Amino acid sequence: MLIDVWPLKALRVRSPRLELRLPSEEELAAVAEVAAEGVHAPGARPFLTPWTDLPPAERARHVVRSHWSRLGAWAPDDWALDLVVFFEGQPVGIQEMWAKNFSIRGEIASSSWLGLDHQGKGIGTEMRVAVLHLAFAELGAVSATSGCFFDNQASMSVSRKLGYKPDGISRDVLHEQVVESQYFRLSQQDWSCQEHVPVTVRGLAGCADFFGFDDGPWAPSPAEVL
Repeated sequence: MLIDVWPLKALRVRSPRLELRLPSEEELAAVAEVAAEGVHAPGARPFLTPWTDLPPAERARHVVRSHWSRLGAWAPDDWALDLVVFFEGQPVGIQEMWAKNFSIRGEIASSSWLGLDHQGKGIGTEMRVAVLHLAFAELGAVSATSGCFFDNQASMSVSRKLGYKPDGISRDVLHEQVVESQYFRLSQQDWSCQEHVPVTVRGLAGCADFFGFDDGPWAPSPAEVL
């Protein structure tokens, strides 16, 4: 069975309203259709990779290609986990978490998108809380980072609400114009000092080597990561 060779397929991250997990092929197609229907207001450009500028059909294909590509390129020292977010049993977006040399650095970064019809309901905050719980409480991360353009107030609001602190800026080029991003960092200590909605994680057994850890007790503590 696929789950025997790719145990991450068993991973389930659940919060009060959401479930985050790897999708079946049909569920991947369904979340791609959510992207095709729109993930932000017309004219907005919240992503440095301008995939939402594509026509709806190409936008959907981009979601599918990106998901397959990240799974296919997975390496213990360089991985990206795209978890489809399910709300009331239906896919509504993707929460991504990625890292390089995680077993040494203990740091993850995250990004996400949510279908336009599902925004404004607190889902964006809850899905970030869910993946941060996975990172800090289960994988033993010591810090998490996130970034967004300065005009992306929704993303900034989530980061500030969850205790991230400003961590510098970057200047990039998008459509031949300079764009500036604000970066944020959240430490494990700051995360643990806050109260969050309850999150449960199932299915990590057998996945230690996917994240660069040797066989041993799961999960590693932050001290063990360092």
